[in-house]
Amino acid sequence: MTQHQTTVLLGAQWGDEGKGRVTDLMAEEADVIVRFSGGHNAGHSIHVGLEKFALHLIPSGILHPEKRNVLASGMVISPEALLKEMDALEARGLSMGRLYVSARAHVIMPYHALLDRLEEERQGAEQIGTTLKGIGPAYTDKVARRGLRMIDMLYEDVLKKRLDGGLAYTNKILQGVYGAPPVDVDEMIAYLQPLVRRLAPYITDTEALLHARYRAGDRILFEGAQGTLLDLDVGTYPFVTSSYPSAGGVCLGSGLGPSQIDAVIGVAKAYITRVGGGPFPTEQDNAIGERLRSLGHEYGVTTGRARRCGWMDLPLLRFAAQVNGLTGLVITKLDVLSGMQTIGLCTHYLLDGERLELPPPCIEQWDRLEPVYEEIPGWEEDLSAVRRFADLPEAAKDYLHRIEQSVGIPISLVSVGPERAQAFRL
Repeated sequence: MTQHQTTVLLGAQWGDEGKGRVTDLMAEEADVIVRFSGGHNAGHSIHVGLEKFALHLIPSGILHPEKRNVLASGMVISPEALLKEMDALEARGLSMGRLYVSARAHVIMPYHALLDRLEEERQGAEQIGTTLKGIGPAYTDKVARRGLRMIDMLYEDVLKKRLDGGLAYTNKILQGVYGAPPVDVDEMIAYLQPLVRRLAPYITDTEALLHARYRAGDRILFEGAQGTLLDLDVGTYPFVTSSYPSAGGVCLGSGLGPSQIDAVIGVAKAYITRVGGGPFPTEQDNAIGERLRSLGHEYGVTTGRARRCGWMDLPLLRFAAQVNGLTGLVITKLDVLSGMQTIGLCTHYLLDGERLELPPPCIEQWDRLEPVYEEIPGWEEDLSAVRRFADLPEAAKDYLHRIEQSVGIPISLVSVGPERAQAFRL
């Protein structure tokens, strides 16, 4: 599946599409696995035999000891969260010897998480529904040029300079807007010191590393976090994340150029889910949605929150295909649809009587969207033991072909369960 030298694997919906386990499969044929955006607000669940791994920052390729794993410059990283994840994986026998952390990635500090929580509380009923991990405030500091980078932590004078400058502003916001006490610079330095000592061996110039590996002919797999519809620019703004999980974010967040990307694979569930606030045209807030949630175990890896569930939305998938330049699709959790007499497939919308094949850019119009469904015959068979496309029920094959036909992108892989063996190529 990764016959290309560089392949991007990303979410084609609102995240939680099963990218982690697909990355784990594709990592077998790659040499370097790169996480290019976001922070520990992401969560990937991977099942290996009887073991389950929940990853938040570290690429899924860490389960393959011979692979290089890169946390690239487009990420925001909590040193505390990263070390906790590293320790947990090492306790289970995994090596961190080939883990590389970008010197240019920005640091999430405790006051970023505090700002995140205080702002959500201030917004009340209008809150975005963030994971409260400090992701947005860390990216805000980055854009405002008052952020702290991983490399800055290695030099005491630079660290103090950066924190002095950043907290001069942040403390005014904490006190003046939220009525919270200020953060002490020396306390933050003391907090970081033991973390920096442990992380220092992993911090490196990952742009130089990736270019060297590219020139050497290594196969590089870029692992997306979140999903296209949460992208800061092309997502359902303002109900989005603070980074660029779409294909454009790969170059921004890794240092490789557009001409060096060979393939872009989008991962989508056989239905669709979303966590947090925001519009959701095909949401099934009823027994169907509850069935999908129960059978699909739709609860967040990072937060444990119940996911909102609905029928597959083809206009959104078409949009994701366009803005990412998708060359292939992966459909996960096809098994969850077993046992349904009919399956709803949203083919287009009506907005005030006008037919729309793609979602409108104005989010305020989404409440008036009327999804138009095609009723697809379901199937009764349990798919968990299926290992070949030919062995799927005809109705399941028809459902997949209908998605391909409508989106215009070939499906290259289908999964029918969480295990490595429960995924097969078409």
